[in-house]
Amino acid sequence: MLNERLMEEVLSRENLRSAYRAVIRNKGAPGVDGQTVEAVGPHLKVHWPGIEAKLYAGEYQPALVKGVRIPKPTGGERLLGIPTVQDRIIQQAVQQRLSLIFEPQFSEHSYGFRPGRSALDAVRAAQAYVREGKSWVVDIDISAFFDHVNHDILMERLARTVRDKRVLKLIGRYLRAGMRVDGQVMKRQSGTPQGGPLSPLLANIYLDALDKELESRELSFCRYADDVNIYVSSERSAERVLESISAWINKHLKLKVNPDKSGSGPPGNRKFLGFSIQEDGSLHIAESSLERYKDQVRTCWRACQGLTGKELVLRWQRYIRGWSNYFGIAETRMTGLSGWTRRHMRKFFWLRWHNRKGRLRHLTRLGVSRRLCGRVDFSAGAWRAARHPAMHTALSNETLRRQGLWTPSDFAVA
Repeated sequence: MLNERLMEEVLSRENLRSAYRAVIRNKGAPGVDGQTVEAVGPHLKVHWPGIEAKLYAGEYQPALVKGVRIPKPTGGERLLGIPTVQDRIIQQAVQQRLSLIFEPQFSEHSYGFRPGRSALDAVRAAQAYVREGKSWVVDIDISAFFDHVNHDILMERLARTVRDKRVLKLIGRYLRAGMRVDGQVMKRQSGTPQGGPLSPLLANIYLDALDKELESRELSFCRYADDVNIYVSSERSAERVLESISAWINKHLKLKVNPDKSGSGPPGNRKFLGFSIQEDGSLHIAESSLERYKDQVRTCWRACQGLTGKELVLRWQRYIRGWSNYFGIAETRMTGLSGWTRRHMRKFFWLRWHNRKGRLRHLTRLGVSRRLCGRVDFSAGAWRAARHPAMHTALSNETLRRQGLWTPSDFAVA
């Protein structure tokens, strides 16, 4: 058990400086007060003594959380809760101290939102289970987990370890802070809204009981936040585990398992963190992940957008570098995907060259012979024109690569 002076550690100068730097580095949108990360420094210089006094006295009241709806990759919307920058700094300071306490207690099979661990670590661990002969996977999806975290259960878990009532009271107030959505204030009796620095750690504290239950049953599993995959050796075992663990989650965590998204089957028929693991243990990009990539390509390489060429290249580079760094461990062949991507790039330039005169001028300037230009059907659709040898000559793979217009193949490991 900790002593009752955790708040002093949270508010130590070193911890607060680290929290401030982390929030500034992460940038992010303003909360309900409209204050930006650039403006919070001067604000705190003036007001911090009063804020600190309230925190020490256990009287600090967090501001409302700003609710923002963002689209989910799989459809629908997710409601994010964005605290004010000031509250993000305080949450970050609390998170840093609590993490030192709870991290050593967490399971080796938990990977989400933990220092030194990543989604790719979870995927590799799952891949190892399949290679060991675990030929069935139980895929558990918890319905709207972050919205339905039970406050009483979470606070009870925290109080087992944290004895400083000021810290517990502060966390409770953050959990219950109202959320302003579309001009209306919503009271919250459950959930820990995504968007604040403290929520990921609280989620892991809440779900650690599930990890311990799975370990006590000697099950092979990987958990990344609320995404849980359990690997077993037979269909019968998979069905039994799915039923019993779903019941356990409902009873002990007061959460519901989504029957439409949960299930069991051979690993190749399910997906985990964007990947599909085949029965031989080989790793492939899941079909849904490939479709999301293609949607991003279509969006990025639309000709009717106001970005300059330089802005578009930088935006694309940020996306394709991140995508390739993540999915580059898969054994999916990238050749066809890269060719399809480059065709969209060539289509983009064809449309931006506007008309016959402009297209002829650009093709000639890019080294296409008059004879080859004469074979171009300038009235053809842009998608068809993008395949023409003239476009491949003008915008060869090497030319696109040299201009920073990379594709997945450019990141493939030799």
